[in-house]
Amino acid sequence: MKRLNDFRARNHPAYWAFLVHRFSGLGLALFLPVHFWALGHAITGEASLNSFIAVTNQPLFKFGEWGLVMLLAAHMAGGIRLLLIEFGRWNGLRKNLIALTAGFAAMTGMAFALALVF
Repeated sequence: MKRLNDFRARNHPAYWAFLVHRFSGLGLALFLPVHFWALGHAITGEASLNSFIAVTNQPLFKFGEWGLVMLLAAHMAGGIRLLLIEFGRWNGLRKNLIALTAGFAAMTGMAFALALVF
């Protein structure tokens, strides 16, 4: 008997945790070439790096830094959650682990946002 795609599984918190972990990883992977391009300015000379840093002092780039920290925190929290599920005896605590890792990621992002403001 052929099993049809069950859409009820897509409402489970574990599915959403999987999506956050997957898309944060993709976002970080897309950021890496931009990061290496920015580091390339340091190699080409001091004037090139200073002009690049002057551009990055705009509010849009500060918001992007906050987004990057949120991606890092979400991806790290999702990875820790997966490790705990795989290597620990956490049978009944999966939803609690999802809530804990989401809270950790949000707390890290908000702490970074406060550091940008003050």
